[in-house]
Amino acid sequence: MLDNGTAPPVTDDGKTSSSRPAAGFVSGVMRRKPVERLVAEGGQGEGGTLRRSLGMWQLTMISIGATLGTGIFVVLGEAVPKAGPAVVISFVIAGLTALFSALSYAELAGSIPVSGSSYSYAYATLGEIVAWVCGWCLILEYGVSVAAVAVGWGQYLNELLDGTIGVTIPASLANPPGTDGGIFNLPALLVVLLCMAFLLGGAKESARANTIMVGVKIAALLLFCGVAFMGIRAGNYAPFMPLGLGGVSAAGASLFFSYIGFDAASTAGEEAKDPKKDLPKAIMLSLLIVTALYVLVAAVAVGAMPWGDFEGSEAALAGIMKDVTGQSFWAVLLAAGAVIAIASVVLTVLYGQTRILFAMSRDGLVPKTFSKVHEKTGVPRANTVIVSLFCGVLAAAVPLGELANATSIGTLFAFALVNVAVIVLFFTRPTMERTFRAPLSGVRIPFGGRTVPLAPLFPAIGFGFCVYMMLSLPGTTWQYFGAWMLVGLVIYFIYGRSRSRLAREDQQVSLEK
Repeated sequence: MLDNGTAPPVTDDGKTSSSRPAAGFVSGVMRRKPVERLVAEGGQGEGGTLRRSLGMWQLTMISIGATLGTGIFVVLGEAVPKAGPAVVISFVIAGLTALFSALSYAELAGSIPVSGSSYSYAYATLGEIVAWVCGWCLILEYGVSVAAVAVGWGQYLNELLDGTIGVTIPASLANPPGTDGGIFNLPALLVVLLCMAFLLGGAKESARANTIMVGVKIAALLLFCGVAFMGIRAGNYAPFMPLGLGGVSAAGASLFFSYIGFDAASTAGEEAKDPKKDLPKAIMLSLLIVTALYVLVAAVAVGAMPWGDFEGSEAALAGIMKDVTGQSFWAVLLAAGAVIAIASVVLTVLYGQTRILFAMSRDGLVPKTFSKVHEKTGVPRANTVIVSLFCGVLAAAVPLGELANATSIGTLFAFALVNVAVIVLFFTRPTMERTFRAPLSGVRIPFGGRTVPLAPLFPAIGFGFCVYMMLSLPGTTWQYFGAWMLVGLVIYFIYGRSRSRLAREDQQVSLEK
């Protein structure tokens, strides 16, 4: 039985039933898309369908690929001066913070295995306008972050070229526009176009390439740990917490964004072979692997170099390897790993962006072009090309500035909505099939002489963490986020509200009456 969303049911001949009156303004923008309908439409696009070709391991690699990127290669220079050697604890705290939202993602990914990720979850639980706002946040998170990550590729590529053949790309073509003489960031455009070529080959082929790249960057980090381990000095760990718990917490807040990306697996819901079982496993396993790698790398790094020397270091890992061995060869290898790591992030995040727009297009909220699927490859070709060219040009020619920082608040907002969606579904659809549940959710406890199910505790904690971290962001970030949301709402009321499939069905009901 469908939930009590406002969309009228669709009959076998494709016409809408007139059993429900047309929605008014408020109920119209708050109309919900039934869970069963979301799942039933999985994979369906304009002119073709997405192909279910991804297994659990490939989904895990997509999640790791989107998460394990430039962060660990540069973040220590920012985090260690705040916490000292106790940055290891900061990584654990940040990982636990991400875990609460990851549990909610895992529960919803197993219950609503569709491409839209948190956009689709919000559509099923919180209403169309909230879903649009969530989708608009995801466009900010994925689209701008692709550009922001791609911007740094040229710098690592130059390090690799300089260490191997002694030639570098001129600063005017390798640096972000307006930074250090940069005019047009050619490598940023090239890496996006390269990833576009992989994505056009199909989800399975893209996943295979990503798996190889993820393997290489994990190997690069493990290589760092093996080499840097020889330089560990026990004295570097003392004092372990020089700046107290406040420093550990501050570092943890800055490190949280190194975990953003685990939700990428949920965007592959309509291309997974067994999404209800594999998606929750992939999300949780990827978070576990990434956290273990972060903690290991941090522990070795602060043991091999005094924590005070990390201040201002953007390539701390490469510097440590060079100091320990006395040779630049190892640093060049690490630079190669960073080049591949960034490419992997661009590939997986770009993939996620196209699938979110695919879901929004299928619902009528963005143009149909984004949901057209190529019959032979099962790929939304036009979607992929448009998104790739937009992100590539954005990375190469536009100074991102504070807009890149706004991706953080957009991500946290989407995470918060996912936690709320789990709580809403707990009360509105208690009997819905769930292949994964957040711990303690639904456990019955004695209350008032009888037993009642315990409301989702972990999603509530996850929501609180997200709100707390959003409120800790600077005012300028909120200003850019507010401007982005305002633009999104204007687009929704001018275009999306009247063109959504549910709105058209409501109009059909009204005409039939």
